[in-house]
Amino acid sequence: MSDESVEAAVERFLDETESALDDYDRGYADADATLSVIRTRMDELAAAADGDS
Repeated sequence: MSDESVEAAVERFLDETESALDDYDRGYADADATLSVIRTRMDELAAAADGDS
């Protein structure tokens, strides 16, 4: 994902994090699964930011 622009990475992070939180709110995922998704997205966002430096 480091080839992706930071702007696109932020947009993707926000979209996918919101989706994960919506799944949690609806009872489709537990807290551990939701945090795992968010942590993965954070790592991807950090990689994109590091690649843009």
